[in-house]
Amino acid sequence: MRQAIPATLRDPSHSRQQPRWRELRLLGELLRWLFSCALTLLGLALVTFAMTRLSPIDPALQLVGDHASQSTYDAARVALALDQPLPVQFLRYLQSALSGNFGLSISTGQPVAADIARTFPATLELATAAILLGSLIGLSLGIAAAMRQGGLVDAIARFVSLFGYSVPIFWLGLLMLLLFYARLHWAPGPGRLDVMFQYTVKPVTGFALIDTWLSGKPGAFRDALGHLALPAIVLAFHALAGISRLTRAAILAELGQEYVLTARAKGASLSRVVFVHILPNIAGTLLTVVALAYASLLEGAVLTETVFAWPGIGRYLTTAMFSGDMPAILGATLVVGSCFVLLNALTDLGVARINRGRTR
Repeated sequence: MRQAIPATLRDPSHSRQQPRWRELRLLGELLRWLFSCALTLLGLALVTFAMTRLSPIDPALQLVGDHASQSTYDAARVALALDQPLPVQFLRYLQSALSGNFGLSISTGQPVAADIARTFPATLELATAAILLGSLIGLSLGIAAAMRQGGLVDAIARFVSLFGYSVPIFWLGLLMLLLFYARLHWAPGPGRLDVMFQYTVKPVTGFALIDTWLSGKPGAFRDALGHLALPAIVLAFHALAGISRLTRAAILAELGQEYVLTARAKGASLSRVVFVHILPNIAGTLLTVVALAYASLLEGAVLTETVFAWPGIGRYLTTAMFSGDMPAILGATLVVGSCFVLLNALTDLGVARINRGRTR
């Protein structure tokens, strides 16, 4: 009797259906991700637009000054589309934001986009250095504390976490400047570069470490690294407090799971269980923790940049707020908020990819 041929062998196209459905599912997830990002960014633009209209500062009057004539004031209102209905004003504002035109800064007299392009790389460099250092120490400390629960390392990790959350970041920055700069002279002063290098190093990328490395001047590179060290350590300490605490909690929650108990019953060591079984399972959680810490550093480095005279977007935003510079405030807020939204969206994609890899 002839044996029946399975349908998967009779129809060669059946083997291609599953990859095709997988591709369609990935395309659907990507489209949902893009729609979610666009909707969130649209909401952010709407909030910043509402800030301009609810602010007591008249944009036209701020642009032309108090002593301008009525005709000049009216021309400024027309140029800013303030004589149009609110929906038309919002569409004009959205079009300008998408094209990178945030207006002129009242404080600097330069286009806000140019100011942001000059200051944002400094913040990005500082936050990236801080999150790399904070993640390395925070993850290591959290893993060690979970593996030695109740021991000395665990006590140190909990103290560091509590201290990092409790101490004001500006106070810690001032204390480090007083100790390592004013007293011990181990670190250079505030700023990104000494005066002797500021005008001799060509700003190619906007990142001090890269520009000084490209300049071929070892002294300039060491100076940039020395200026970056203290503010990066301050921000890293603030970031590692949360990273270590959440890493410890995530590992301890997994230690009571059945697969861990089974592995331990089979004779697997605790370190093997943690590094081979637990860490891959909580990789999505750790990625989210690190990404949120990185986003908070990008948007929350205002006090650190102020204390260390770091010419980043946080200090630029603070100066704009004190001077009532609405174009600079809105432009910087929109750029930082967009970075936060995109970073969170990319984190969601990464977590989904990790979870999808685990289920295969």
